[in-house]
Amino acid sequence: MDLFDYNLQQEKGQGAPLAARMRPAALHQFVGQEHLIGEGHVLRKAIEAGQVPSLILWGPTGSGKTTLAFIIANSTEAHFSPVSAVSAGVADLRRIIEEAKERRKLYKQKTILFIDEIHRFNKGQQDAVLPYVEDGTITLIGATTENPSFEVISPLLSRCQVLTLNPLAEDELQVIIMRALKDELNGLGKLNVELDEDALLRLIMVSNKDARVALNTLEIAALTTPPNSQGKRRISLKTIEDAVQQRYLPYDKAGERHYDLISALHKSLRGSDPDAALYWVARMLEAGESPFYIVRRLVRLASEDIGIADPQALVVAMAAQQAVHFIGMPEGNLAIAEAVVYLATAPKSNALYRAYSKVQEEIKEGPDAEVPKHLRNPVTPLMKGMGYGDGYKYDHDFPGHFAGQQHLPDSLKDKRFYQPSDQGYEKQVAERLKAWWESVKQTKPKKPDRKPPTERKKKA
Repeated sequence: MDLFDYNLQQEKGQGAPLAARMRPAALHQFVGQEHLIGEGHVLRKAIEAGQVPSLILWGPTGSGKTTLAFIIANSTEAHFSPVSAVSAGVADLRRIIEEAKERRKLYKQKTILFIDEIHRFNKGQQDAVLPYVEDGTITLIGATTENPSFEVISPLLSRCQVLTLNPLAEDELQVIIMRALKDELNGLGKLNVELDEDALLRLIMVSNKDARVALNTLEIAALTTPPNSQGKRRISLKTIEDAVQQRYLPYDKAGERHYDLISALHKSLRGSDPDAALYWVARMLEAGESPFYIVRRLVRLASEDIGIADPQALVVAMAAQQAVHFIGMPEGNLAIAEAVVYLATAPKSNALYRAYSKVQEEIKEGPDAEVPKHLRNPVTPLMKGMGYGDGYKYDHDFPGHFAGQQHLPDSLKDKRFYQPSDQGYEKQVAERLKAWWESVKQTKPKKPDRKPPTERKKKA
């Protein structure tokens, strides 16, 4: 079956899901991925020239990988042979390759082998197509949600161009949804559907940037909504909630509720209340907030409100970020919860935050102070002759590995920006600093010899 047959079947087969019926057949109908198919971009140029190389399309579900493969075949008049790595085997690949050879020989027609979820193919299955990609018998287009660097064998990867697809933006999803509502041939146009604004926003949110989920949820909502006396099917917020079987949590990622909830979370953590912190973070996650936004705020809080009182807090916050990135959601919610409880129960100190603020103010308002000469590195004889490095004390030669010399510019001598608190590990830091400086007071410092090196040698 070629792509034209496929499209005809989709138009006639109204029993197919809405997402399948609304699949674009031409480049101008495709929504999203402007960095690839926008005017002047690499993939669009290749499609228009009819010279598309073998590709690995890497992106999240519902971002348009399969659709883009269909459009490439349609636009280049190539025969389209789709397989799923979930069900296909080496025998299926060999059959397609033999057919591609005959097609190329008899009709001079190219064959695009589209492998959906190519990351599910083992090394042997990927090896089976390698020679035919290399000699041009087939043009391979593989689709994957996993990092191809880890899931596709190196020889095959080196013969393909990897293109990264981005998650669909909210405005792009809205275009797709509205198009489906109006389309009378393949969409819901004949059903006379009206979608309330809050229902549209909720539909976009629960779809998690997946066009397939958005369209299929919309279809369920439309088919389960009876027409009113005017013959219109009005889809309300409650209808969308019923269709997705999830409770609606009022939330706006860019509005007041968003800032109210993150403020409540931050202040609960600062206030050492793990129960409230867990509640607020769960409210945000369950409403669809990006987990990466939350962990970014946790990382900031670990430095701003805990700091050196518990240096491990920053490590835990960063570990949560890595865990979310590694295993994704919803599994990553426990890693976030673990970090939230740790940060809430850690000792608190804003000494680091206050210290850095003082330094910022000094740099902004104070003079452009020069580095003291004894801290400068005498990398040339001239610099050494000018006194660079003279009087520098090597701290490891002193008791406690602390010489107590001046490191700040002369204009800031004896200035203290960082004042450690008596909380957690910071209490030890305060005691250590106090002991160091008291030990220096008992030792009379030597006056640095600033005479030029040549003069010192003569005196010796």
